[in-house]
Amino acid sequence: MRLLLVEDHERFAEFVKTGLEKDGFTVDAVTTAANADAAFAAVAYDTVILDLGLPDADGLSLLKAWRDQGNSTPVLILTARDGVDDRVKGLNAGGDDYLLKPFEMKELVARLRALLRRPGGTLGTVIEVGNIAFDTSAREVRIKDKAIGISRREMGVLEHLMRRAGRVVPKDVIEDKIYGFDEEVSSNSVEVHVSRLRKRLTASKANCVVHTVRGVGYLLAVESADDETL
Repeated sequence: MRLLLVEDHERFAEFVKTGLEKDGFTVDAVTTAANADAAFAAVAYDTVILDLGLPDADGLSLLKAWRDQGNSTPVLILTARDGVDDRVKGLNAGGDDYLLKPFEMKELVARLRALLRRPGGTLGTVIEVGNIAFDTSAREVRIKDKAIGISRREMGVLEHLMRRAGRVVPKDVIEDKIYGFDEEVSSNSVEVHVSRLRKRLTASKANCVVHTVRGVGYLLAVESADDETL
C-alpha cells in the first residue's frame, strides 16, 4: 500500500515514515500543502495522513479542495489540535479519521488498516489464492499453513498480484505501489523482485505461478498440472 504523509516537522515525519515502512507501507513524505497537492495529483494513493498546521496553507483547506474535486481517497488527520470543534471541522471537511499527537505507532497503523478495510477500500484482512494466504494486518505470508520468509518488496509485489489474481497487473502499477518518490529504481527492479518471489513460491510448494505477460506485466494464477511459468 502506498500512502502520502503530509507533515511539516521533518524529524517527526521521518519517524512516522520509518515506522510505517516497517509495517509494509510505501510512504511519500512532503512538508507543504503545495507539494502535497502536486503529489496527490500525480499518484493514486491508497490513503493520506494529513497534518493541519502546514507552513503554506491550512490542511483543512487542502482537504476540502481534494473532496471538491471528487477524490474519495481515505484521509487520516494527524494533528495536535485537540478541541472538539477542531475534530468536527476536520471530519466535516472530508476527513475519514482523526488522531491526536502524541500517539503510539501501533495505533496509527491500526487506524490506517481500518480505513483501508472499509467498503471501497483496498485492504482485506486475509487474502487467499490457491494455497497462499496473506495476512495483511500481521504482514505474514503462509503457504500450506506454513509461514515463509519474504522481503518487504517481494511482499508488496505478491500482495498486488494476489489482489488481482487472474488478471494482468502492469509492471508500472507494481512499481508505483512499492517505491516512493525518494527511492532509486533501476529498470529491472520489478523483474528482480518477481524472480526472487517465484523462487520462494516454488521452494515452498505454492500451487500458484507468476506468469510474465511480455511487454505488459505479470499475472498470478492457480497452477494446473500442465501450467508452466512463461
